[in-house]
Amino acid sequence: MTLRIAILTCDTPVPEANRRHNGYGGLFTSLLQSSATANGLDPECDLEVTVFDIVDGDQYPNLEDIDAILLTGSKYNSYDNTPWILRLVEFTKRILAQDRVRILGICFGHQIVGRALGTKVGPNDQGWEISVCDMDLTNKGKELFGQDKLRIQQMHQDIVFSVPPNVILLGSSPRCEVQSMYAPRRFITMQGHPEFTGEIVKEIVNIRAQAGVFKADFAQDALDRAGNDHDGLGIATAFLRFLLEE
Repeated sequence: MTLRIAILTCDTPVPEANRRHNGYGGLFTSLLQSSATANGLDPECDLEVTVFDIVDGDQYPNLEDIDAILLTGSKYNSYDNTPWILRLVEFTKRILAQDRVRILGICFGHQIVGRALGTKVGPNDQGWEISVCDMDLTNKGKELFGQDKLRIQQMHQDIVFSVPPNVILLGSSPRCEVQSMYAPRRFITMQGHPEFTGEIVKEIVNIRAQAGVFKADFAQDALDRAGNDHDGLGIATAFLRFLLEE
């Protein structure tokens, strides 16, 4: 069996990360390939990954040709009504209306799924959550991820405000109640970034600190935590396990 995953890139990473990893498509392809063997897959033969730039391009995959989509993070606002975001919300609704193709949503992608399901997304009153943070898991979250708590790289100030009807909460943090959502055989979404490395987070933090987005002490705290151990690979392994479920 070949698992066919379409990565919908919703942004371009910061410059050095973009150069080193060949965009979000490259970042997620590497992460998925690294987690394939833990699920009994040959990363070269059993994974077929295609990449679609949906910001500057308007081409989307045919649902008949894929088994899953992955929606990446983005610097853009998931609640905006720019044409490409509206197209993405409508495409996400199409997938949610059927029961074969599954969704993985990361950060912005997590929020797009929330928006497509009709729940509020927007800026968090508690501000930014950045660098490696703890996520407390619900009982279902512990079952799916195989541990009691997750540590994950964060880089967001927008959130999903509530869990949509018939959706299961997987995890929360002090700054963000809806960290991860799940619907069996339909989707898993996550506010954090399992694909981010410490180097990527440091680059983002430094750029935003120089631009005045982050205050110096806030940025330094994030830089101090950026290299901490996190569960990105384990999260990706759980994602693939979910996609392979019968």
